[in-house]
Amino acid sequence: SIDLLKGMQHQPDYRKVNPQAVVPALILDDGGEPLFQSMAIMEYLEETKPQPALLPRDSRGRARVRGLALIATADAHPLVTPRIRNYLEKTLQIDEPTRNKWLQHWSLEGLKAIEGHLSKEKETGKFCHGDSPTIADICTCGQVIGATTYFKCDVSSVPTVMRIYEECMKIDAFSRAHPAKQPGAQLH
Repeated sequence: SIDLLKGMQHQPDYRKVNPQAVVPALILDDGGEPLFQSMAIMEYLEETKPQPALLPRDSRGRARVRGLALIATADAHPLVTPRIRNYLEKTLQIDEPTRNKWLQHWSLEGLKAIEGHLSKEKETGKFCHGDSPTIADICTCGQVIGATTYFKCDVSSVPTVMRIYEECMKIDAFSRAHPAKQPGAQLH
């Protein structure tokens, strides 16, 4: 467990695991180098432990799921990480209220982009793509948690996203993974 807000990712021991000093990193039992970056780790898990499937069987469906996931992981989430927050506040001297507006804006923009797809595309089902959770649901839920728990965004403009989030939270694995339920959790 790495407490990002306390800066544990910058400690020398963790930098040996991931020189980028970000999470996640996955240390495998085979003794090889750790895996890094969320999408790469999820795709590794899909390839090595294909049940339950995290990607649809068809190429177009897999591309859609990856696209939805990347809205969260590549477009929205990187703009609100602790290293960005620290840079805005400490280096650029942006006051906390202005910084928080930045965080809320980019968190919600990511969810609105996902909503734009989910609300109009026929592939949306009980979950982001059909009736089983995928990588898109994992990434979308993470984005919702950040937006609602940490940045206090008004998510009323993303009802499809929120419906899917609530559906995911009914699943034990999603519910147990919530940051508030992690050892030592202190939501700042």
